[in-house]
Amino acid sequence: MTQTPASIDAVQSMLAAQNYVCGRALATVTFLALRLGRPLFLEGEAGTGKTEIAKAIAAGLGRRLIRLQCYEGLDASSAVYEWNFAAQMIAIRTAEATGASDRDALKTELFTEDYLIARPLLEAMRPQPGGAPVLLIDELDRTDEPFEAFLLEALSDFQVTIPELGTIHAEEPPIVILTSNRTREVHDALKRRCLYHWVDYPSFDREIEILHARAPEATATLSREIVAFVQKLRGEDLFKRPGVAETIDWAKCLLALDVIDLSPEVIADTLGAILKYQDDIQRIQGSEAKRLLDEVRKELTPT
Repeated sequence: MTQTPASIDAVQSMLAAQNYVCGRALATVTFLALRLGRPLFLEGEAGTGKTEIAKAIAAGLGRRLIRLQCYEGLDASSAVYEWNFAAQMIAIRTAEATGASDRDALKTELFTEDYLIARPLLEAMRPQPGGAPVLLIDELDRTDEPFEAFLLEALSDFQVTIPELGTIHAEEPPIVILTSNRTREVHDALKRRCLYHWVDYPSFDREIEILHARAPEATATLSREIVAFVQKLRGEDLFKRPGVAETIDWAKCLLALDVIDLSPEVIADTLGAILKYQDDIQRIQGSEAKRLLDEVRKELTPT
């Protein structure tokens, strides 16, 4: 286990060691969340690195990462625990076959830790090797308001209640990171209990740094062309603008194809790495891709 960083610079260094490049503002709010033990709420477009920072923090601190992937219809029981009904039925059948008749004793035995399946929130409340885990509650905006209300209570006191076993309180609260792609607004009551940061698309220079960390094999010329083209795409009228994750994926695809520099033909062949909707791909293919590439090269050419 590694101690939490003692300064903002130390946070940036820790994340950089995990190939996560972040600006001063994000490093500051991360430092404060770690120092004050407050949940960190990260909001922003998909693919801007919100999930990755949780992974980088867990790896940098040597902690276990526990991820709760949110989805529509997620409820408290699915997030906290469930009983192993198959094992319980086997125990009941075994008791019947052996002639055990003490139903009260059997009921007590059935609802013990032996038959409990812990889900992410319960796991995060339990002691973990190496210290308190990093609990990533990913894409919270996919859930509904009742789950938010439950989460508000769970994160306020860092405890969950299992009716058959009682209340389980975290001896050492987990490091909590919540993310949202803002497909809907998350309730203010939950946000107030967190430190907040909007994770935006990076600047050109920052994205070059990120690409160098994640795809170091790419030449400086190719990296600049890739980043400049993706940033041009973000200014177009697209259904889904590409994030940093798509920039990295595209660079790795181009490297796998031994591409030295961009061309309209290469862009057309690999658009599926950066654009995920057919309407967007059709819009950019052909003359539009050539136009954007010409603008990129004009901007990158020294005057």
